[in-house]
Amino acid sequence: MQSAIPDNDPDAPTSPAAGPGSVPRRRLVMLVVTAVVVLALDIGSKVLVVATMTDGQRIPLIGDAVSLYLIRNSGAAFSLATGMTWVLTLVALAVVVGIVRISRRLGSRGWALALGLVLGGALGNLADRFFRGPGPLEGHVVDFVSVGWWPVFNAADSAICCGGALLVFLALWGIEIDGHRSGREPEAGGAR
Repeated sequence: MQSAIPDNDPDAPTSPAAGPGSVPRRRLVMLVVTAVVVLALDIGSKVLVVATMTDGQRIPLIGDAVSLYLIRNSGAAFSLATGMTWVLTLVALAVVVGIVRISRRLGSRGWALALGLVLGGALGNLADRFFRGPGPLEGHVVDFVSVGWWPVFNAADSAICCGGALLVFLALWGIEIDGHRSGREPEAGGAR
């Protein structure tokens, strides 16, 4: 019986033992590159903002709608769980470990991109938790983008939200982490 996937399909799901040029390896590389780019953008933007602005300073970019506004956030998104920084650090560490563990099953470009965004964002905010004051595991995250009524955020927060939204879309679309559609055989040339 012949496979429904052409031999020359570069996105076809393969077994983990498929070899060095296999799709899972390329998806893993995509995840890592995405995470590294997000982490570099996040750290670079925070270093620049902290070096050029003072805490509480606001610089309007587009009237009052968009501005740079430097704050230090001891809580989670939307300033939730303020004062529980060490718990948030442990949760972020668990997310990183979880992504690393499931990344071995990657066969989907969408999942690789989404998990890379979430991983890079989690690592960016973890860097603040570990290396910024008041101390290790309790550091405050640097937030600096203010858009209208939305809470102030940073590049890591944006990546986490975009990655999370993409994961929801992939789940609703029925695309599994290995690139298969839920309840179906792999589709030749289909979106993964």
